[in-house]
Amino acid sequence: MKSKHSILVVIALLISVGFLFAQEAVATATTAPTSGGGVNLIEVFSTSGFFAYLILANLLIGLALAVVRYIQLFVREKIDAEKFFFKLKNFVKNDQIDEATKIADQFKGTTMGFIFWSGMTVYKDVRKSGKKGEEGRIAVQNAFDEAVLQTVHKLDGGLFWFDTLAQISTYLGLLGTIFGLIQAFGALGGLTGAAQQKALTDGIYVAIGTTALGLMGAIPLTLIKGGLYTRATTLISNIDEYSVKLVNHINNFIKE
Repeated sequence: MKSKHSILVVIALLISVGFLFAQEAVATATTAPTSGGGVNLIEVFSTSGFFAYLILANLLIGLALAVVRYIQLFVREKIDAEKFFFKLKNFVKNDQIDEATKIADQFKGTTMGFIFWSGMTVYKDVRKSGKKGEEGRIAVQNAFDEAVLQTVHKLDGGLFWFDTLAQISTYLGLLGTIFGLIQAFGALGGLTGAAQQKALTDGIYVAIGTTALGLMGAIPLTLIKGGLYTRATTLISNIDEYSVKLVNHINNFIKE
């Protein structure tokens, strides 16, 4: 429950920051004059209308999800796979199965630790039950396979949401562009003089601004997904490699 509460707090903080930023953007835009050169992002946001807030909310959701996934992949899964494997390997080699199981239990909070703990626990039971040969090897192999199927999919599961949020950000930008153009062209037919010029300018601002904001929201989400996916792939590769090595090593000590 503590982890769920932490996630909710992070999401609430990000949304609060987003609303504060939006309010500041509107206040700044109403007091600051339009600059003749350069790009004022606050002004772009404040003149992009309703779609700017949707794009911001979409980005905040992605950032909250990124924080959660970062904690899962970089903090909770922090383990030296090679060192962990060799430590268990030496214990198995020295016939210290209880010690190996205790070491694996200490890292049970990680995916690799849980898989190795499951395998070592079954290997310990195999020795106690007197299983030998192919029967013992199958039992150990099945334990590792079951633990892998139970946990590994969680490492890269859900990362597709970053692609979805990036696409939503882009689509919102394009939708805002369409509405901005509708507003601009509508000014040509329904208004005259200064009012027409203002409505036309506002429509163009919305059209261009929402496109820019949509892309600015999609790019960081895509980069975040790439970094998290790389981390997840590395973890899965280490699990595949060292699980096979540990199973083969254990099988060498199962008597015929």
